[in-house]
Amino acid sequence: MSEYRAPLKDMQFLLHEVFQVEHLWSQLPELAELIDKDTANAILEEGAKLTTEVIAPLNRNSDEQGAVWKNGEVTTPDGFKKAYQLYCDGGWGSLSGDADFGGMGMPKMLQAAFEEMTQSASISFALYPMLTAGACLALAAHASTAMKTTYLENMYSGIWSGTMCLTEPHSGSDLGIMTSKAEENNDGSFSVSGTKIFITGGEHDLTENIIHLVLAKIPGAPVGPRGISMFVVPKFLVNSDGSLGERNTVTCGSIEHKMGIKGSATSVMNFDGAKGFLVGEQNKGLNYMFTMMNYERLGMGIQGIGATEVSYQQAVAYAHDRLQGRSATGAQNSDKAADPLIVHPDVRRMLLTMRSLNEAGRCFSTYVAKQLDLVKYSDNVEEKTKAEHLVALLTPVAKAFLTDMSYDNCGLGQMVFGGHGYVREWGQEQLIRDVRIAQIYEGTNGIQSLDLLGRKVVASKGQLFGVYQKEISQFIETHQANEALSAFIKPLQLSLTKLTELTETLLSNTQQDKNLVGASATDYLAVFGYVSYAYMWAMMAEKSLAKTEQDDFYQAKLYVGQFYLQRILPRIDSHIQAIAAGSEPLMAMPADLFIGP
Repeated sequence: MSEYRAPLKDMQFLLHEVFQVEHLWSQLPELAELIDKDTANAILEEGAKLTTEVIAPLNRNSDEQGAVWKNGEVTTPDGFKKAYQLYCDGGWGSLSGDADFGGMGMPKMLQAAFEEMTQSASISFALYPMLTAGACLALAAHASTAMKTTYLENMYSGIWSGTMCLTEPHSGSDLGIMTSKAEENNDGSFSVSGTKIFITGGEHDLTENIIHLVLAKIPGAPVGPRGISMFVVPKFLVNSDGSLGERNTVTCGSIEHKMGIKGSATSVMNFDGAKGFLVGEQNKGLNYMFTMMNYERLGMGIQGIGATEVSYQQAVAYAHDRLQGRSATGAQNSDKAADPLIVHPDVRRMLLTMRSLNEAGRCFSTYVAKQLDLVKYSDNVEEKTKAEHLVALLTPVAKAFLTDMSYDNCGLGQMVFGGHGYVREWGQEQLIRDVRIAQIYEGTNGIQSLDLLGRKVVASKGQLFGVYQKEISQFIETHQANEALSAFIKPLQLSLTKLTELTETLLSNTQQDKNLVGASATDYLAVFGYVSYAYMWAMMAEKSLAKTEQDDFYQAKLYVGQFYLQRILPRIDSHIQAIAAGSEPLMAMPADLFIGP
């Protein structure tokens, strides 16, 4: 099994050449004096050392040993505590945190690159600081100054960790039917009661306190999701001087036995009149939770890229080393019994598919992170508004399409190994098991598809889509006369036209067919994703064309991009044809005929 190597050169290419972050950051007042090219590169290089040398070596054992629950306490796998301490000592938990409360205030574009490295190294490990970062985002955006002062610095430093407690045994994605309740006490606190499931890092031994963000309903609140409030419920109550007080009445009833990410404690949490503190206003909890959801759902996409990057690195190393058969054009290694796998077209198909989707996915996640930075830091109203629209539109794509492609890619990585890919020691089967969850949690990919088509495209009557379509069209127009780039521009233009026509057709037909959105959503998101990747490849190609003689890195970009446009992008036609069939093939069969013999 080959060792993980952080793809620093590709990350730096995206930041400094494709997105030209030095210019971008110089236009954003809060970042102009904070970050420059050298600082960004130094952060990435140090992040690469931590993830490759400290965290990645723990990944295999984290799967073998797993997190262990006993009498309400959870022990993380061997090495996690030491690695977590090094992670915290390096300030990585505070990288993009609020500078007024102990964070470094770095941009999400930089944070996203480091997140990918951490996810590549070990998804199980990465989930602990990831959930803390999400909880910090919600508190930084919506908590009072006093609450921020109480919790954020210790959470950024890693002394305390955080969770998000949404799901209940009877309510998964339908949060409106949750039954957890919060009754107000005489001192302004609330008594929170209920059971939450699938709580990542709900209990563990990495930190001295765990700060739970819990969604619950106050008696008399409006019915449904409009009546949900958010509460801080610490494992240990915090005294007025900041020291830890008595243990709160929140306990871990068990942890799940899962297909993958076994080193991550996925907990059942019981709140038995636990003391909690209202975040912001009553009945605004779901809105507050969605503040971090945009970041967390992008994080799921990044998690997928992290896994499939490792899968590709291992597969391509194996394809160069493993001798099997002869090239169709004649022996390439005449002095050996066989040629390496890399000579075979079908092996190249798998590797190029993986690489073309990986690199486009990394570019897309960086692009979405850019929009999040503009929303957060820009003081230009028009620029900020456009970025808000793009974040709303593209977040479900970042979550669903990136993770769908990543799961498929890890399967291809396994196939390159053949039988050895099915064997534990090579690591490919663990990657498949670990990355599968990324398609499920933070809202299943089917729900993301419904969000994209139903809530973002149809509900806005195409206005959000129009913002994105206009940007891509302007890029095409700007580079239309560049003959050297035409191999990228023409397929992009054609595919964008198909996506636009598909969108217009769906907008005009959804009123007549109420099932059309649900029947079309998954295929629509796939078309949207493939066209978005074509846009990413056109941007990367435009920056690579002039430098092919300087470095093979840029020549490889063009080869891989051409493969994507010629062999992957045509997939959109099958999805468009499926949508054209309408909802009838899905809805015609009576429900009782679904029951088997």
